[in-house]
Amino acid sequence: MKIMNKGMITFIGLGLNDETDISIKGLDEINKCDIVYAEFYTAKLFGTSLTKIEKLIKKKIIVLKREGVEKGDEILNNAKDSRIVFLSCGDSMTATTHLDLRLRAIDEGIETNIIHGSSIVTAVPGLLGLQNYKFGRTTTIAFPEKDYFPISPYNIIKKNKKMGLHSLVLLDIQVDNDRFMTANEGIKILEEIERKISDKIFNDDSLICVVARAGSSKPILKANYLKHLKNEEFGPPLHTLVVPGKLHFLEIEALEKIADLPKELSKKLQKL
Repeated sequence: MKIMNKGMITFIGLGLNDETDISIKGLDEINKCDIVYAEFYTAKLFGTSLTKIEKLIKKKIIVLKREGVEKGDEILNNAKDSRIVFLSCGDSMTATTHLDLRLRAIDEGIETNIIHGSSIVTAVPGLLGLQNYKFGRTTTIAFPEKDYFPISPYNIIKKNKKMGLHSLVLLDIQVDNDRFMTANEGIKILEEIERKISDKIFNDDSLICVVARAGSSKPILKANYLKHLKNEEFGPPLHTLVVPGKLHFLEIEALEKIADLPKELSKKLQKL
């Protein structure tokens, strides 16, 4: 019989933009806890700061880097006899390192709990007016390095399009380097992969959607041909792309009314 420890870990999602996105349930749990940890390397809340979050929750936050979360020793040791909260942007379980930490806690007899936050996975389809169940596998475009130029995002989009499904395309962030991929950079990387592979997934007349600063009071939402969006200015990060698959007529109407889809393109899509 597994021996249960007295402590616990509660994973709390902070949402997408600022400190006010945290749920009342999340605040209530923070009030009860002994130690608050957080990580901001998988995403960043651009509408707030660590100081503002600490002021709201009235507790000091221990911010861990990737190594500290992946190793997990400090959190797990403290959670054996203390009530721990682990904060992260968006929804806690969208990052695989968080799941690994939870499973290790369970293996050590530590109780775990999740208090969900708003997620980019649901926010982007909702903002654009696209049907969530029509999205295929999500992918991420990484910054190319010297000997590193992954083409997997292109292949995932290709498979999704073949099934008529939309693709949510997340863009790389490197918090330690203060580097956040823009929609323009993401589009140009997809174009470069197209030139290498030539499977005819992308061209100047490919439909692309851009969402900038999801969760903020004034997000940017655009839908247009690739040739028009790749040089457009979308402002500060974070940016996200969507490559639509087969569109329902209501989705086309939504893109026209919400994301400035040009009327001539809307009419063309309605006939497909």
